[in-house]
Amino acid sequence: MADRQRKRRGNGQGTLYRRVEGGPWVASWYDHTGKRIQRSTRTIDRTAAQRILNKHVADAALRRDGVIDPRLDEISRQSKRAVDLHLDDYESKMQAANRDPKHITTTIGYIKAIRDSSSWMTIGDIHVDDVIRYAGTLKQDGRSSRTIQAYMTAAKGFTRWLTRQGKLAADPLVSLNKPNPQADRRRERRMLLLEEWEWVRSATKDAEVNFGLSGTERVLLYATAIQTGLRSSELRALTRGQLFLDADLPFITCKAGSTKNRKMARQYVTQELAEQLEDHISRKAPKTPVFSMPRDYEVADMFRADVARARRMWIDAVKHDPEAFAKREQSDFLSDRNHEDQRLDFHCLRHTCGAWLAMTGAHPKAVQAVMRHSTITLTMDTYGHLFPGQEAETVARFPEMLGSPDEAAEATGTDGAAAECKQLCKQWERKPARSSATARDVKADPAGDVIDHKSLRGEALRNPMQRSAKKKQIASSGTRTPNPLIKSQLLCQLS
Repeated sequence: MADRQRKRRGNGQGTLYRRVEGGPWVASWYDHTGKRIQRSTRTIDRTAAQRILNKHVADAALRRDGVIDPRLDEISRQSKRAVDLHLDDYESKMQAANRDPKHITTTIGYIKAIRDSSSWMTIGDIHVDDVIRYAGTLKQDGRSSRTIQAYMTAAKGFTRWLTRQGKLAADPLVSLNKPNPQADRRRERRMLLLEEWEWVRSATKDAEVNFGLSGTERVLLYATAIQTGLRSSELRALTRGQLFLDADLPFITCKAGSTKNRKMARQYVTQELAEQLEDHISRKAPKTPVFSMPRDYEVADMFRADVARARRMWIDAVKHDPEAFAKREQSDFLSDRNHEDQRLDFHCLRHTCGAWLAMTGAHPKAVQAVMRHSTITLTMDTYGHLFPGQEAETVARFPEMLGSPDEAAEATGTDGAAAECKQLCKQWERKPARSSATARDVKADPAGDVIDHKSLRGEALRNPMQRSAKKKQIASSGTRTPNPLIKSQLLCQLS
């Protein structure tokens, strides 16, 4: 068998032949993997053709013995392919990863814009200076840092994929630094105040049908967006079968295919909203959309129209008082764009969800879970300024740490609480598992026997005296919680 194999391979020397009389010589040899290769030498001179064949045979031997890395040959071959061919592969990769179609189209468009500006023919032509030069062009055209960052992110993602796939030896854009989007942010959203939401709700619930939705359905849509933090596309994909409103803690699920991070989400809602949703979907089929939302670009227009109606009603409420009327007209209350150029649109309802959670004193990790942020850094950058008194509370804990061991144990709620901890732990174990927190105030019964979940109400944010009294009551009473962390979270909820 071995003798026949050596004979078939020509003893590693290869062969020359002609397909037609007088035509160029064709070299035939076996590469380092044992695959037969046939390639025209493009010459009719046998001596020159033999030299070409010998070169191929020698290279195959060097690769077979590991002297030459075959992967470098593949990189060299891939780097000579047209950029468009690699972009097609990159687009197929994102589609296979179930990325959002709009994201795929935008990303490929950004890369092609840079390619056209830099005249890239093959991926071997990609150079970091070309991207920097294009970013400078965008800057001169008045584009924001956030937009420039989006272009750079698309280009860096493409070259990073090329490197990982062995199509490039090294990432040519690894040294490219993206601008800080916060340094030159052109469009900032603001949250709705509680009083603003009350006016929007009262002005919309009895309003006429607009964009295909009745006033009551629009209020229900806005309330769901605020309590869950779901995006417009996620709300659009909701069906009746994804609402679990009969549970002890009602919740809504979003399938992985409709969420931005492509992960399944479970968002809890208050009992009051659950009852309203139950009544709304009572006559809908399981796969019917919960909300008959308008087209993507009309959702923001619909919300702004309702906000504008609420603002007119708020101003007209004092039309008999000229001074108050003039003051309200100049106010930012329910204004589409305030004096700091912060705007209201439908996505601001999601921002409102995170902001209200932070203002209730919810733990940052709980806010991260509800908002489904990939990192706690994103949560703190967005809502960190709204968490009340974090620095002051941290410094106030020093006396507890520096006191006597008995005082420290009493301050942390661990002294003589073993039996009560076991009892409370059993109660918490019987509670349904929650994958994420919701906008609810957690209140402990003074006896320490019951932990009840109450709905988020405006009074929880507007009555600091009541919150302070309840906080002192929990801190000074005999209430025991399963561990000091849970006790601190209870206190934070009332902060």
